[in-house]
Amino acid sequence: MMCYPLHTIGRDAFLSLFQCKSEEIYAIRSHSFRKKRILWMESLMCAQIKLTPVHSHCSWKNNLRQVPLLAPRVTRRVLIALTGVMASPKSFNSIAASSQPLEDSVTGRFDNTLPSKEVLDVWRNADAVCFDVDSTVCVDEGIDELAEFFGAGEAVAEWTARAMGGSVPFEKALAARLSLFSPSQSRVQEFLEKRPPRLSPGIDTLVKKLHEKNKAVYLVSGGFRQMINPVAKVLGIPLENIFANQLLFGSSGEFSGFDPNEPTSRSGGKAIAVQQIRKAKGFKSLVMIGDGATDLEARKPGGADMFTCYAGVVLREPVAAKADWLVFNFKDLINSLD
Repeated sequence: MMCYPLHTIGRDAFLSLFQCKSEEIYAIRSHSFRKKRILWMESLMCAQIKLTPVHSHCSWKNNLRQVPLLAPRVTRRVLIALTGVMASPKSFNSIAASSQPLEDSVTGRFDNTLPSKEVLDVWRNADAVCFDVDSTVCVDEGIDELAEFFGAGEAVAEWTARAMGGSVPFEKALAARLSLFSPSQSRVQEFLEKRPPRLSPGIDTLVKKLHEKNKAVYLVSGGFRQMINPVAKVLGIPLENIFANQLLFGSSGEFSGFDPNEPTSRSGGKAIAVQQIRKAKGFKSLVMIGDGATDLEARKPGGADMFTCYAGVVLREPVAAKADWLVFNFKDLINSLD
């Protein structure tokens, strides 16, 4: 098996490793490559990735953009897991995530995959639950998807990686990313019609169960309201329970920036938003669920009492290690409410 230094693999070189044969198909969709690149950039640049071809029994019928799941490999904290999806989905879908192989491979490295009694008590008795959206409620990173639609996916993904790694202030990274493609109002609407957000498996059931138990549900995101509003409507979450950024447009629909008054437009903004929610509503107990460092930051006095790391889409090990509870499937949260 050949090993390739991570930092020497370019997109074309990576794609060239996959060739089509009669019974073996090697393919990768640009969307998936971009997500993996974000993970790579967050990891050690000297890591080695082992690439192993797998047999496929599918063809390129039905407009499939990539082949079914390739066996995930975790090498020095770098996860590669490719999942086949239909091109241009016309409605919301819960994507079949590949969390089980990942969970099996990393569970032994964490001591927080089984919740303590104290953690379960906080979860069951919480008055409110705040969810991150990108890579948690949805399997996509919204701004990266939007940028890809505008043809600026690679450049924006690099800024996203820098923002996630904390090397630049969030507000600077947000402004830089938007300036690369300046989305007009009409094109944003076109994007939403052609590429609706994809829900993570089980999130609809979890939100429904939380509502049945009279727990308030909020969406707290560094993404944009224009893209999150449809998600909230599908999940039955009131639009006033969304704390996110707002794209601004001129009188002719041209892009003019984003609203800097939104707390989530700045570094540390999610923590501020959660504190505002708790203070305004008088919640006695509140839980934050997400995948990233900005979600973890919400666990502080006056904010979230507990942080649950959802790693069903992306596992960020430094974040997962500090979580009160690490889950790879929303079923764990659903079942524990009983």
